[in-house]
Amino acid sequence: SAVRGAEGIVMNAANILVVDDDPDLLKLLSMRLAAAGYRVTAAESAEEALVKIAMERPQLVLSDVQLPGKDGLALFDAIRVQHPSLPVILLTAHGTIPDAVEATSRGVFTYLTKPFDGKALLDVIANAIAMEGAADTASDSGEVEAWRAEIVSRSTRMAEVLAEAKLVAASDASVLIRGESGSGKELIARAIHRASPRAGAPFVAVNCGAIPENLLESELFGHVKGAFTGAVANHPGLFQAANGGTLFLDEIGDMPVALQVKLLRVLQERMVRPVGASHAVPIDVRILSATHRDLDLAIIDGSFRKDLYYRLNVVSLSLPTLAERREDIPLLAAHFLSRLALKYGRKVNGFAPDAMKALTTASWPGNVRQLHNVVEQVTALATTPLVPLALVQRALRVPSMEVLSYTEARTRFERDYLVGLLKLTDGNVA
Repeated sequence: SAVRGAEGIVMNAANILVVDDDPDLLKLLSMRLAAAGYRVTAAESAEEALVKIAMERPQLVLSDVQLPGKDGLALFDAIRVQHPSLPVILLTAHGTIPDAVEATSRGVFTYLTKPFDGKALLDVIANAIAMEGAADTASDSGEVEAWRAEIVSRSTRMAEVLAEAKLVAASDASVLIRGESGSGKELIARAIHRASPRAGAPFVAVNCGAIPENLLESELFGHVKGAFTGAVANHPGLFQAANGGTLFLDEIGDMPVALQVKLLRVLQERMVRPVGASHAVPIDVRILSATHRDLDLAIIDGSFRKDLYYRLNVVSLSLPTLAERREDIPLLAAHFLSRLALKYGRKVNGFAPDAMKALTTASWPGNVRQLHNVVEQVTALATTPLVPLALVQRALRVPSMEVLSYTEARTRFERDYLVGLLKLTDGNVA
């Protein structure tokens, strides 16, 4: 069976462990969750819950704070030792709110106060399970084909790109990969190389826009000793280094026109002449190139050669922006977090719900590279198991202004107004 989550995404039914010592509430919660399509396991105590978790790990635990014997907070602590990524939601009465709030700083996914809204409960559960599923997928690369293991995605747009990439990998055709900066063009190029018959040979990448023009020719084609001042030894160049394999020319649109002519000659003749050499050397290299520029416009304004464009653009792949594959953001964020937490030695398990919402709704002009940088910053600064909203806003450089609905703003104003009046009158309600 399947259940439709908070964002309308259909997921496989998850198993939820519900813990409450009130039989009526336990039955009500079980019925409500079952009606929403979840599989439900019920327990009346923390001790019983731990036994059931040992028998079959659920995807989420929904527990009352007040329980006989071990309370909900003690249950959470026990779960965290054995299953640090298992999301726990606490149900709390007003008297135990401070305990629940403190528990969120220790890693509880969130808490709901009684009486709670049924839709709000289902939305929170759907969000928690989606995040837990993302973390599981990110850590389980064994089911991902080896050639595309570096590419973390479950979006339809990326699935289409990867299907095209795998098809074109079998041939030796030149591929032009288009996409904004930070969208993962080099990752796709590496994936094509790994899926190709050249996988056992070198993959060599060069950023044509990052190397000064006077050095780029020598880097690509090589030079012989004494070819110019500073050439104290023979240098084979990147074409020869990639011989038998794949050469990836990143930001090809930034290559100077004079070098474009020489590159075209190499592609036509399959021979490379090092700077200062008297003869050319045969090469066997597959060319993959990438650009964030509009090469059609570059051809019109004369900054890119049309004949080279046709040589490079035998097959074209277009990568979506991160904003066009938002369903991948929780998956990517969890993947980066797990790796970076290990790098920085941080005990960080995930993102608070409002922090994840901020990530999924951000504009991401820097695409996946920017997301990685944001996750790296919050991981380095995190002091709690769940990354809070404030850290994400800081990394995104978003003002930490809280935007309330009209009803919430009015309720808050009325409360503050009445509290102020009571203070002025020393608590005299009359």
